Amino acid sequence: MRYQENVRDVIQSPNKTQYEKRRLDTGISKPTIFSGFPEKHILGVPGCFPLDIMHLPALNIPDLFIPLWRGTFECDKSDSKALWDWAALRTPAVWKSHGKMVADATPYIPGSFDRPPRNPAEKISSGYKAWEYLLYFYGLGPALLYGILPDKYWRNYCQFVRANRILMQEKITPSELRESNHLLTTFSDDFETHYCQRRVDRLHFVRPSIHTPSHMPGETARVGPGIISSQWTLERTIGNLGEEIKQHSNAFANLTERALRRCQVNALKVMIPDLEPPENPLPRGSCDLGGDYVLLTAMDNIARPVSTLEAVAFRRYLASLGQNKDADWVPHVTRWSRVRLPNGQVARSRWKEINKPLEKLRMARNIKVLCNGKIRFAEVHFYLIFLVDGVPTPLAVVSFYGEHHQQLYDASSKTYVTMQHLGEAGISVIDIKTIRSVVMLAPDQQYAKMHHDGTEVNRYYLMEKPGLKLMEMGLGEEQLTQES
Repeated sequence: MRYQENVRDVIQSPNKTQYEKRRLDTGISKPTIFSGFPEKHILGVPGCFPLDIMHLPALNIPDLFIPLWRGTFECDKSDSKALWDWAALRTPAVWKSHGKMVADATPYIPGSFDRPPRNPAEKISSGYKAWEYLLYFYGLGPALLYGILPDKYWRNYCQFVRANRILMQEKITPSELRESNHLLTTFSDDFETHYCQRRVDRLHFVRPSIHTPSHMPGETARVGPGIISSQWTLERTIGNLGEEIKQHSNAFANLTERALRRCQVNALKVMIPDLEPPENPLPRGSCDLGGDYVLLTAMDNIARPVSTLEAVAFRRYLASLGQNKDADWVPHVTRWSRVRLPNGQVARSRWKEINKPLEKLRMARNIKVLCNGKIRFAEVHFYLIFLVDGVPTPLAVVSFYGEHHQQLYDASSKTYVTMQHLGEAGISVIDIKTIRSVVMLAPDQQYAKMHHDGTEVNRYYLMEKPGLKLMEMGLGEEQLTQES
C-alpha cells in the first residue's frame, strides 16, 4: 500500500533535513496508532477511515445552504446579494414564517422520532442539534421549502436530500446505491451551475462538503452503509459514559475507568447472554401477537359496537375472506390503543390520542402499511383481536390516505410525498402484521398556497424517521409503559 510505503520512507529518513522533506511530501510525521492492529482485523490505513455520515450531512451541509438561502453568507466585494435569486428566506417575515411552520409540525412528529426540530428562526444559533438538523433539513425541508425556493434550487436541494436518505439506511440495495451516486453527481454539478455561475468571486461557495458526499456511494460499496460506522453511536456512548460520572475530580480518569468497565461488562454479556435481563420487558396487560408485534394497553373493559362505517369496513374485510354478513350486521369489539412493532416503534390510535390537546401531542397514529405488495399510509382508529373462522386474528381499523401527488414526487426526487386523507371513504380493516412503521403526516400548508384545484383540502405531507433500521438493531426502542 502507498501509505505503508510512505510511512516506511519517513521512518527511514537518514537525517532531520530528509525527514522534514519527506514529511512535507507525504503528509505523514509518524506511524498511526492504528498500525498496531493485526492486519487481518483492519481494512488498512487510511482505508479503515470511512466518511462521516453524521457531521457532514447533518451539520456541514445545512451550515452552507441555510445562510445561502437567508442571504447571510459571505459576499465578495465584486458580487452583490441583490443578484442572489436563491436567497428566498432573506426577509425576516419569510424566515419567521418558515420557522413557525417547522415548529407547527412538532405535534405530528411521533415520539419515536426523538427530539423534534425547534423553530430555526428562533433557535438555529442556540445549540441546534445534529438530530434537529436531520429532521428539519432532510425530513421537513422538501415540503416546507416547496414554493419558497425557486424551482431549480428546490430541485437541486431535493436531489441531495434523496441521496442522503438512501445513504443513511442500514440496508441499501445496489439500485439505490446507483441512484444516490447519480443524484450526488448531478447535485454537485448543478450547484456550481446554479449558485456559482462560473464566477470566481463565488468560488468560496464550493466548500468541501459539496463534493465530498459524491464519494459516499463508493465508500458504501467498499466498507458498507455509513450508518453502521457513523459517529451517532460513538456520540451516544460518550454521552452515556459521561452520565455515569459522579466524581467530578479526575473526570477523564473516571471516564476511562467507566469505559473499561463497560467493555468488560459487554464482553461478559456476549459470552453469557443470560446475565442481562430484558431492558424493555412487556408491561402488565400486554398481548404478545408473535413476530415481535405486541398489543399494549389501554384496552376496553367491555366489547362495544363499532360505528356504521366501521361495520361496513368489517363486512367488506370478511367478504374478502369468503364470509358474507347481513347488511345490518354490526360487530362488537374490544378496542386496544397501541401496538409495538418489530422495529421498536409504538403505533398509537385515534381512540386515545384524540383526547389530548394538540400542543401536548406527539402523534403516533399514522402508519406505513404493506397491502397486497403495495405501500400505503393510514391513520389508525383502534386495534383489536377478532375471531376469523374461530382463529383470533389481530386487526386494526384505519382510514387510508390517497395516492401521493406523482408530479411533485418525481420533481422532488421522491422526497416530497403529499397526499389527501380519504376520511370516511377510506375506512378499512387491515391485519396488524401489515404495519411496517410509524410515520409523520402533517398538514401540508405549502401545497395549498401553490395549488387551488380542490385537492388541497385535507392534504398531508410525509416524513419517515431517518435511519429507522437502527431501531431494529436495538438502539432506539421506545420505552413501554402502561396507559389507561
